[in-house]
Amino acid sequence: MTAAPHIPVLLDEVIAALHPAPGDMIVDATFGAGGYTRRLLGAGATVHAFDRDPDAIAAGRAWGEVSEVPPRLVLHPRRFSELAEGLADVGVATVQGVVFDIGVSSMQLDQAARGFAFSSDGPLDMRMSQAGESAADFLNGAAEEAIADVLYHYGEERQSRRIARAVVAARPLTTTGEFAHVVRKALGYRPGAPKDPATRSFQAVRIHVNGELDELHAGLAAAERVLAPGGCLAVVSFHSLEDRIVKQFLREAAGAVPAGSRHLPVRGPAAAPVFEKPSAAIRPSAEEQARNPRARSATLRWAVRTAAPAREGRVMGGMAA
Repeated sequence: MTAAPHIPVLLDEVIAALHPAPGDMIVDATFGAGGYTRRLLGAGATVHAFDRDPDAIAAGRAWGEVSEVPPRLVLHPRRFSELAEGLADVGVATVQGVVFDIGVSSMQLDQAARGFAFSSDGPLDMRMSQAGESAADFLNGAAEEAIADVLYHYGEERQSRRIARAVVAARPLTTTGEFAHVVRKALGYRPGAPKDPATRSFQAVRIHVNGELDELHAGLAAAERVLAPGGCLAVVSFHSLEDRIVKQFLREAAGAVPAGSRHLPVRGPAAAPVFEKPSAAIRPSAEEQARNPRARSATLRWAVRTAAPAREGRVMGGMAA
């Protein structure tokens, strides 16, 4: 089966927020198939593209802009949490824009061998970097309580303990089909239901294996450090856990912090906001959702960097964050 081409979500809205101009330097923190990068290059910008998936980086090396002198596409085979270090390695201190498209890409979902989806059976892998602990390693080796915690916190799965018991009883699991079958059986799935119950468990295990929420916290903090005054941060997320992190980060960065309690000591003067008031949540149009079903759950939030110094110690994370 031929994989469907990757369609970047909210592309026009992201480009409008970033407002690229010739000579701008912009970070595409989640390069993937390069949908955002292609439009940014077309506007005359130089793009520093990050991706921990070696397949994405390998495909990017064929782009002509990599070979220009100086190159207008610079590829960084590393996590986006390391974007400040990656830019520093090539002598770049500040950029005019950073865009994140959080989560798994269409290419990863559509390749059964990568093990991200249950639409076709494949190895139980789910590793974006193709290295380290796989989904099979986690599900076959972790304690029942640990599996339940991951399913509950990262998949918002209310029946996490029931599923974890079923996983432990069925071990070893080696394929996506086996894992999906265990989840469906544990939850009494009936074919034809509007949503496959395995969806939440697959999301949870993928987030855990790739450390995605910790990466997002660290990546947002890194973007704050590298954006020049007037530069734009744009983030497209695909589920409530991600969007909650982005929303909280931008609210705090824009100075919208709780007033505190009258029972606690008075706080000192508030720090200057490092971002202007963030945009409201932007959702795909009905036309885009019809054209690209994977856009249905997407949310874009963006904000413009002020001249205030970056905050210190902003990397949060962990299951309870």
